[in-house]
Formats: sequence, C-alpha cells, structure tokens
Amino acid sequence: MNQFKTFTGGPLDTNAYFLESSAGNILFDAPEGAAEHFAGEKVDWLLLTHGHFDHTADAAAIQRRHGCQVAYHPDTSSMTTDRNFFRRLGFELEIEPFAADRLLEECDACEMAGQKMRILLVPGHCPGSLCFYFPDRLELIGGDVLFREGVGRWDLPGGDGPLLFTGIQKKLFSLDPRTVVFPGHGPTTTIGHEVAHNPYVGS
Repeated sequence: MNQFKTFTGGPLDTNAYFLESSAGNILFDAPEGAAEHFAGEKVDWLLLTHGHFDHTADAAAIQRRHGCQVAYHPDTSSMTTDRNFFRRLGFELEIEPFAADRLLEECDACEMAGQKMRILLVPGHCPGSLCFYFPDRLELIGGDVLFREGVGRWDLPGGDGPLLFTGIQKKLFSLDPRTVVFPGHGPTTTIGHEVAHNPYVGS
C-alpha cells in the first residue's frame, strides 16, 4: 500500500499530502511551495479540504503546470475564484484565482483515481470543509477540522464552533479508532487518541 508523501509549506506550516497510484496521483491541498516541491511528480487530481489561503496558495500554479483536475466543495468557490475575497475580510493577502473542474459533495462511497473513499462534509472551521476517508487504508485526510489534541479555529469569518464540534463527534469519532488522521497542520494522530484525549471535543 502506497504511503502519503508529506510536504509542509507556507507561513503557517500547512501540510499537503501526495498519493500515487496506477490509476492516477492525488495531491491534497496546495500550500505555498507545493508547486515547486511536486514539480517532478505527475499530479492528476488536486483535492482541496477547504478554501483558506494557506491551503490554496499554489493551487493555480499546480493546475497550470500539471493540467490536473481540481475539486472542492461548492462553498469553497468564492474563496478560489475571487482574487480579493480575503482582502474584503480584512486580510492583506490575495491568491491567484482558479476554478474547480469538479464540485464535491458528501459521499459515502466514491472512487477517484482508483481510490475508494468517503467524502465527509465537516464545516465549522470553514464553510465547505471536507475530510477524505480511505476505509480500506484506515486513513483520513482531515484538513483543519481535527488536529492532534486540537481542532481547527472557529473564530474566523464563516466559523461556527458548535457546528465543528458536532461534526467531529458524529462523523469523525464514529470512524474506526485505528484510523490515522493526516491533519492540515502538525503531526498525525489517530481517531482513538482524539476520542480519549482531545480537550475540545468529548466522545
């Protein structure tokens, strides 16, 4: 079973994960520096967990370089297609706009690039936040939903703490406790560890 290749980049130390398969390669998230780091790889799909700038900074460059398919939740569209979206919220930053080739909804049984996965919609940190669960691998790409003994912040525009906590409890903590979580920031963890030790979300 292929392992995820991890890259951490940008001012917020944002994680990206690359998965190779014979049916196509998937890159999850595109922090600053990811385009250069994965220049020697073939990216067939770029799947975004959510639209915050630190996860999408290099998305347009990756899309242009690889001609890959880009996919994210519909609620992410305004953050990726509008260059000044974050400026209007008071942040002195902008991204190079890009658009999705495919819009993703929550899905119990999906297949992309030969990989069987569940797509879980878990907003609260950001509208349209997606987690990608590989049941055969017991692995979860968690974005900024769940960290090791932490959760994504909910005080940014569009954040909702109770919604985030409920989503984690119902959709993530119900997964196999052996599931390894690959978060958007920081080290990996497991669902079992977070159920037992996460101070923000009780089981």
